[in-house]
Amino acid sequence: MSAINLNDIAKTLLSEAEGKQNRFLPPDRVMLKKIIQDVRTLLLPEYFLCGDDIAEPYTALMYTTYHNLKQQIKIAFTYFGQSDENAAEICNAFFARLPELQRLLRLDVIAGFEGDPAAKSYGEVALTYPGFHAISTFRMAHELYVLGVPYLPRMMTEYAHTKTGIDINPGATIGESFFIDHGTGIVIGETTEIGNNVKVYQGVTLGALSTRGGQRLANKKRHPTVEDNVTIYAGATVLGGETVLGEGCTIGGCTFITESVPAHTTYIK
Repeated sequence: MSAINLNDIAKTLLSEAEGKQNRFLPPDRVMLKKIIQDVRTLLLPEYFLCGDDIAEPYTALMYTTYHNLKQQIKIAFTYFGQSDENAAEICNAFFARLPELQRLLRLDVIAGFEGDPAAKSYGEVALTYPGFHAISTFRMAHELYVLGVPYLPRMMTEYAHTKTGIDINPGATIGESFFIDHGTGIVIGETTEIGNNVKVYQGVTLGALSTRGGQRLANKKRHPTVEDNVTIYAGATVLGGETVLGEGCTIGGCTFITESVPAHTTYIK
């Protein structure tokens, strides 16, 4: 076997990066994973904390999580090449939203339990359902997305993606009582709008009709709107920013939809 010159290979690989490298470290993936777990504990302590008196550890966790998130927000802005001077203000705004996030997640737990006859308790949904893991992570990430934090929102939802096989862009808008049943292979795009009491099964795609326009399509409505009380069965594909699934409709499995479906319609083509 002939010898290779590792120095020459290193020079070749580095040639394109010279002068472009960031002077700062990116956000810490391990710390972000901990933040996700800790925020979930703060939002649903009845499932993730134990003991006769949880007030003291809960308060300690609140302060620790605030500090850790603020630091990662600062790092994200710095790595993005922007000032981190608003990190504390953004972190404050995120924590001020925790009561509303708690309300939404409790409704998601109830939706999971009531929507699945196999569920034995609310705790089972909160602790074991991959759909709830993805939804809860998405709801945290979406708040940071709305607050304009770079990197962190997508890193959070991609962590949930790797754990569950459920890919929800943090820019999507999702209403109350959202239930993902099974969940593997679900894709929900950035400009998707989902109403209240929606149920989605595994393999569903809520995507763009075409992305060949690349960055020219940024900030445009590319993904469908799903109104209240809609059920979408396994393997359905719904595409396009002008596509609306009307209130109360049912979308059959393995359907391919690029046009709007009227309210209270069962679509099985």
